[in-house]
Amino acid sequence: MTRQGVVTNVRDNVATATTDIPKGTKVSMFVEENEMQVIVNQDIPFGHKFAIKKIPKGENVIKYAESIGVATKDISVGDHVHVHNVDSERGRGDLLF
Repeated sequence: MTRQGVVTNVRDNVATATTDIPKGTKVSMFVEENEMQVIVNQDIPFGHKFAIKKIPKGENVIKYAESIGVATKDISVGDHVHVHNVDSERGRGDLLF
């Protein structure tokens, strides 16, 4: 079986697609030694993220055990996670500290 999703840390709430994944596909992946399965709700392009846990609006999107952004709307398990539902915290020139 080809791995279609990769999760790097048990704290992550998203996985990264290792291939294009069509809507409705059941994706199996490992989170540490535990196998989990998620059915994707939209087409997921290679390299994009999909939710493996529910992410409520305003909550952090976690990848590599680090926050990479904040959900701008509720994100369900299996949803495509990208600029349409995440406000990025990285690489933004409009936020000054």
